[in-house]
Amino acid sequence: MSDMAQKEGALNDLAAHLRHKRPEAVLDATVTRGELTIEATLAAIPSFIEFLRTDPSCRFTTLVDLTAIDHPERPARFDVVYHFLSMWQNHRIRVKVAVREDEMVPSITGVHPSAGWFEREVFDMFGILFSGHPDLRRLLTDYGFRGHPLRKDFPTTGYVEVRYDEVEKRVVYEPVKLVQEYRQFDFMSPWEGAQYILPGDEKEGAK
Repeated sequence: MSDMAQKEGALNDLAAHLRHKRPEAVLDATVTRGELTIEATLAAIPSFIEFLRTDPSCRFTTLVDLTAIDHPERPARFDVVYHFLSMWQNHRIRVKVAVREDEMVPSITGVHPSAGWFEREVFDMFGILFSGHPDLRRLLTDYGFRGHPLRKDFPTTGYVEVRYDEVEKRVVYEPVKLVQEYRQFDFMSPWEGAQYILPGDEKEGAK
């Protein structure tokens, strides 16, 4: 049996263990390309992650990452995604939970204190609120920043630009002003379909 087959077999056993022990928390479990993904219920997130940390068959004690994905076409617009590592079992696991725009996600800072920074970033970038977070403030943008930059409906130009004014000797916040419209082409490249003649093109008709 190959190493990948052994790894996937172990992850399938782990998925079955989680389904059996926490059926109220696990909506789905899939192993794809050697990675285990658990779709979990929102309300069960703190207790389920505590179970992943303490259960002898899991021991996912390291929070590697916490982020979100925006699906604006869905009623449950966001996926909040957690990545954990078990150095004891040499396993990784991904936990996903679907969240509506008007829902709050229970903070896991009580289980993993390092999640405080991750949850602040997700709040800043996506506008997702975490209930029970001890200090939920913006992390990467300014306090007066408008909107959440990683939402798919956020304009690529933003709303406000910041510059240092040499006359006023201070930082100035102004609405974004584009000096020209974005260039639009109706063809694959600036050369394809261009309506002009380059030097040497006249030889094409002389053949």
